[in-house]
Amino acid sequence: MPVPQVAIVGRPNVGKSSLFNWLARRRLAIVDDYEGVTRDRMTTLIETEDQFFELTDTGGLGIEDPDDLTADVRRQIEFAINSADVILLVVDVQTGLMPLDQLVVERLRAVERPVILVANKSDQQHHDIHAEEFHRLGRGHLITVSTTQNRNRDELLELIRDRLPPSDETANVATMKLAIVGRRNVGKSTFVNTLAETDRMIVSEVPGTTRDSVDVHFEVDGQTFIAIDTPGLRKRKSQRTDLEYYGMHRAQRSIRRADVVLMFFDANETVSKVDKQLIGYVIENYKPCIFVINKWDLLHDTIPTERWVRYLRRQFPTLSYAPIAFITGQTGKNVKALMNHSSMLFKQARERVSTGQLNRLLRSAIEAHQPPLYQNRRPKIYYATQVATEPPTIVVMCNDPKAFSNDYQRYLMNVMRDHLKFGEVPIKMYLQKRARNDEEDVINR
Repeated sequence: MPVPQVAIVGRPNVGKSSLFNWLARRRLAIVDDYEGVTRDRMTTLIETEDQFFELTDTGGLGIEDPDDLTADVRRQIEFAINSADVILLVVDVQTGLMPLDQLVVERLRAVERPVILVANKSDQQHHDIHAEEFHRLGRGHLITVSTTQNRNRDELLELIRDRLPPSDETANVATMKLAIVGRRNVGKSTFVNTLAETDRMIVSEVPGTTRDSVDVHFEVDGQTFIAIDTPGLRKRKSQRTDLEYYGMHRAQRSIRRADVVLMFFDANETVSKVDKQLIGYVIENYKPCIFVINKWDLLHDTIPTERWVRYLRRQFPTLSYAPIAFITGQTGKNVKALMNHSSMLFKQARERVSTGQLNRLLRSAIEAHQPPLYQNRRPKIYYATQVATEPPTIVVMCNDPKAFSNDYQRYLMNVMRDHLKFGEVPIKMYLQKRARNDEEDVINR
């Protein structure tokens, strides 16, 4: 299963970034008294009693950004909330209950995940009594903490652990969910009808027929699938109606729900800005993806497939590992092969490799290509282990994560993709500094 997600949310200037750094025991997020310092999400991997979770810091809910980035900040916060398994709602004991705190609670009202109400800046025990007023928010278990005085860190981590979803390593058989996304009139609904062998969706040459995400259950060779058909999308400036606005959000939700994403393109059309926005969201969510060139019957005699392959690789270089399929949804040509390849990606994303195999591969990779010097010293990797699946998540213990360049990290990722079972799916890799009391060194012995 994936690494559980824990999101820190709250109004501006309640100490969210300080809490993030405190729990991570590293200064990762910028901390400042000025409202709105945190705009983008920042994520780090936390280990507590042999459990891992990803902790995400977010910007302040309700802030108006002076650089006109309010919508982008809000989108990052929404992403963190929607992805979270546990939410830390942070409030400030010293300023007390504020109207914006209530606004944040209203945003979380429909969220069904566990919420922990973290009353920050309770620097002394006698401050705890002032936190009682936050019970009026009516949301979450209340705990008082102080990041500056290091109060109740272990207690907060215990509350988080108790609310993380249980790992289920025995679930080897599952229904695969396919999100079928793309801009308008690329043949998504026709493809779903072909899969289900029935006119399940309304198919029309009028763009934008599908206005909501619809689940269609079907079987191929005894395996059960759920196809999530999504609304066709167009550029943001063209989203004139509420239906189109919510269509984008439903498409994003479908991608989050999916195990594999089928990104549809019309063989007669070039890649658009909408396509790039959708692919960006696929990458952001670490979803396995297949590029699907539909309506290929119209061009297969005039344009070689290699030209489209080269074109897509240039447009989406960070997804160079993603397979490309050429189909005709209306006739069903190559559709079964596409479903078989989707099943392969689903399996790859759920694969595990042994620690021994992973460390042997890393040792060979380092011997073949040493990491570049950093501040006149050669950085060291000690060992690595896989901690989660969907996506495969690798933790690499080293002496200094900052010492490894992005190019070298990409090199290690490519080695893993070439030699392990994750050849066509995204991989998450975390470089973590080895703890002082950890003397394990598998790579260099």
